[in-house]
Amino acid sequence: MNPNDVNAQPTDSIETTDFDTLVDKAISRRSLLKGAMATGIVGFFTLSPMAKAVADTMASSKLIGFEGIPASTEDAIKLPQGYRHTVLMAWGDPVLPGAPAFDHSGKQTAKDQAMQFGDNTDGMTLFHLKDEAGNIIPDRAVLAVNNEYTNNKIVISADETGSAEDVAKLQAAHGVTIVELKRDSNHQWHYVKDSKMNRRLHANSEFEITGPAAGHDLLKTMADKTGTKALGTINNCANGQTPWETYLTCEENFHNYFGASDAEKLPAELAEFYGAKADESKNKWWKYDDRFDLAKNPNEANRFGWVVEIDPFDPTSTPKKRTALGRIKHENAEVVVNGDGHIVVYMGDDERGEHIYRFVSKNKYQPNNPSANRDLLDEGTLYVAKFNGELGEHDGKGEWIALVHGQNGLTKENGFADQAYILVNTRKAAKHVKATTMDRPEWITHNPSTGQVFCTLTNNKHRGNKENQPLNAANPRQSNHYGQIIRWSAAGNDHTADTFVWDLFLLAGNPTVHPDTLYAGSKNITADNMFNSPDGIGFDKGGRLWVLTDGDMSNEGDFAGQGNNQMLCADPNTAEIRRFLVGPVGCEVTGLTFADDNRAMFVGIQHPTKGFPDYLDGGKPRSSILVITREDGGVIGA
Repeated sequence: MNPNDVNAQPTDSIETTDFDTLVDKAISRRSLLKGAMATGIVGFFTLSPMAKAVADTMASSKLIGFEGIPASTEDAIKLPQGYRHTVLMAWGDPVLPGAPAFDHSGKQTAKDQAMQFGDNTDGMTLFHLKDEAGNIIPDRAVLAVNNEYTNNKIVISADETGSAEDVAKLQAAHGVTIVELKRDSNHQWHYVKDSKMNRRLHANSEFEITGPAAGHDLLKTMADKTGTKALGTINNCANGQTPWETYLTCEENFHNYFGASDAEKLPAELAEFYGAKADESKNKWWKYDDRFDLAKNPNEANRFGWVVEIDPFDPTSTPKKRTALGRIKHENAEVVVNGDGHIVVYMGDDERGEHIYRFVSKNKYQPNNPSANRDLLDEGTLYVAKFNGELGEHDGKGEWIALVHGQNGLTKENGFADQAYILVNTRKAAKHVKATTMDRPEWITHNPSTGQVFCTLTNNKHRGNKENQPLNAANPRQSNHYGQIIRWSAAGNDHTADTFVWDLFLLAGNPTVHPDTLYAGSKNITADNMFNSPDGIGFDKGGRLWVLTDGDMSNEGDFAGQGNNQMLCADPNTAEIRRFLVGPVGCEVTGLTFADDNRAMFVGIQHPTKGFPDYLDGGKPRSSILVITREDGGVIGA
């Protein structure tokens, strides 16, 4: 295999097998954990030639071309030999015309912050510019980046907000940043300051509410009696991209910004299903901005928790909150063009005991008719997943349950007034149809070569300890603090099919602390590559699977030897895993995108706690985006 070939594929690819045969083989395979993990690497579907990977000793991957690196607790970026990194941009860097440079003293105002790169970078997508003939321009692009939340003590030099200006500054540090990029003659990427394409979207930007819930009474407020015009996007976690080249940003823990000056007026369903509290103390926006006071604006929170579609090439466009995709604490939105042209979006709800969802568009994607695709995400059917299987087997069958008014008990008699109500209260509907509770569903990705879908399940201290979160085949560990990756294949490789088969691709763990137990991890987890809490996940063009972590960095007890958060690379065919990157102290490694030629990887370093990236004496640590390249200019990971 040519290590510089971006489209290089593994020599063993998954063969097409009829669905019934695949089910029979998956269900009959021995548990990966029987006999203290004496047999089997991971919960593979027993397909030929994939079955060759199920052995005590794995063949070395032909897909991964670097040597794995050791764990680290240093306050530094660690990469394999032959790789280097540069910092593309960091919190506070100027983005819009007239924006001041970052000031470590913290004196920049809310107005300044609204023109600068936001805090805590997360999901991101790089979109190459194209010439008039539609060809990619290799050295020019726009990068859309989420700014998930703020580290208040760093941004406003206090744990708690104390003024309206504090709140305004924090609101301006949230949202999405879009910047133009250029690659220079030395093959290094830089962002273009003051570009006309640069944009900041934050908690006070204008958004349009679209889809079945738009205009519903639950979305109307005193400021917007139409229920179609929202201000702001917040807690933007992970992301997605559409084949018509728009950016999807996903709103996650929106409840953290709302409180109620009168506890008796706290909306009951918002408290029960989304965790809102009258005395919210983390951000206290509600004390200084009435929009976030649920006693005064009880419907405002209903306008958050959506997937938002943005045109990254048009800074004058109004982003759209697509209500057909449901209101949850969204992690990312993985878009698949099904074989028949329907658009399928897979989504995880990132909280312990929540669920995995799928949206299937009503209409079909038309690659030669861009205008026809503009609102494909406004009409379709939302489903929630049920993973069936016997506890201890770690594979099984699954089904998608439609969240449609009048079906599966979602009726007026059961408290579901209409379809808009279901979409606003998606979690309530999912629990009513008895969907499988999961161990914090995070990012979802699919393998374009095989159609298999992968989802990271980060951890769950409540698993097996709460009545509503019992052990199940897909989530088999009590007090799960290591996490796992689940994967599934749709019946007939049809992503619109109602059934699928699933297994566990891996169980994270610590074999140096827990030998011969469920908590050592699956067979492909060793002392050399162990980790906890898989979070971000994505495939590159060559078929390599990249996994990013957001877990315990104590390096003690159950987590001894695992070091700082990291990024790993997996071969989906052999299940071999190698550690590729370790981040600085305190950070989460998150956000992943590639240049079209795969010769540059962009990855986020969120909430570092010491000096990264400036290491100034007394300076503030700053969430940053890295550009990773090979010293020989080759393909990342090959």
